[in-house]
Amino acid sequence: MTGRPALVLLEDGTWYPGTCQRPQEAAFGEVVFTTNLSGYQEVFTDPSYLGQIVVMTSPMIGNYGVNPEDMESSGPKVAGVVVREMARRPSNWRSTQSLGDWLTESRIPVLEGVDTRRLTRHIRERGAMRGVIAQGREPTPILTLSLMESPSMEGLDLASRATVEQRWSAGSSGPHVVAYDYGMKRNIVRMLVGAGCRVTVVPASTSAAEVQALKPDGLFLSNGPGDPAAVDYAIKHIRDLAATGLPTFGICLGHQLLGLAFGGRTVKLPYGHRGGNHPVRDLVTGQVLITSQNHGFAVAGEPDGVPGAGDLRVTHINLNDGTVEGIRHKALPVFAVQYHPEAAPGPHDAYPHFQEFLRLLPS
Repeated sequence: MTGRPALVLLEDGTWYPGTCQRPQEAAFGEVVFTTNLSGYQEVFTDPSYLGQIVVMTSPMIGNYGVNPEDMESSGPKVAGVVVREMARRPSNWRSTQSLGDWLTESRIPVLEGVDTRRLTRHIRERGAMRGVIAQGREPTPILTLSLMESPSMEGLDLASRATVEQRWSAGSSGPHVVAYDYGMKRNIVRMLVGAGCRVTVVPASTSAAEVQALKPDGLFLSNGPGDPAAVDYAIKHIRDLAATGLPTFGICLGHQLLGLAFGGRTVKLPYGHRGGNHPVRDLVTGQVLITSQNHGFAVAGEPDGVPGAGDLRVTHINLNDGTVEGIRHKALPVFAVQYHPEAAPGPHDAYPHFQEFLRLLPS
């Protein structure tokens, strides 16, 4: 591996050497890993990864390049990328550009030649933590100081940065769904429209009164980055809207916000769930779904309920660590899942959630 000496430094003082192919500024963020073997373009453009340095556990990344159709947002949202090896010559009929060139054009720092297996094991043992990608043969005191002064993910509202600035619409017919954008992936809108809905996407700070003025038939709460407890401005709006009996469906951050809106609390996971191979059990049917996930926080609870949220029941749990993966209101047409049913790791295990939502909407 040739290139300029570079490294990734973690806040506990551990650092891993590598190289970068071009000059790049230091990049700070929470260092996390994903177990995806493919889908790297979707990962890097997912707004839920805003503020994070993503370690790819698959040893070679970029072998099928990138293309405009697989974008989940306007461009890469990650703070940086760490890989073992970056493919230089992509081979795929849909590829329009190499991954390395695309990330460079987007000014996303890339660290190559890292022992990503060792780094991933460290994160699993010590937890996700702040880190920095920087050029150099070893960390300097100035770099260490800058890292320790960088913001922590806990208490950080990133939804206000990831959301849209103005409302926009998709679809021309069917039940009207108003979707709160906290950092929403494009494929979610495609799935809602494909299910037969007319969708209006609104900024995260939109009030309940503004949503009601749009006369929705249903409410959607999107995925997004950051600490859900810090998105406190959204919680009252969600509670007020859901309490009217408006059919409501939440995904990922939307799931967490819904849990908070009905009295629950959220907790930061040691290293989160990120990848396309997470097994989730449906507690009603016993079915196991293979799901795509990307989150560092979770609704606190057990299979028998969510403490503080007596009106909610738990519908799904993660089979790896037992965390809450789905909730449903006991009386209102309100439900949410922690994983991403619009993704396709199963490949279609969780697609029925969209039809489930559609059945709650007036015809």
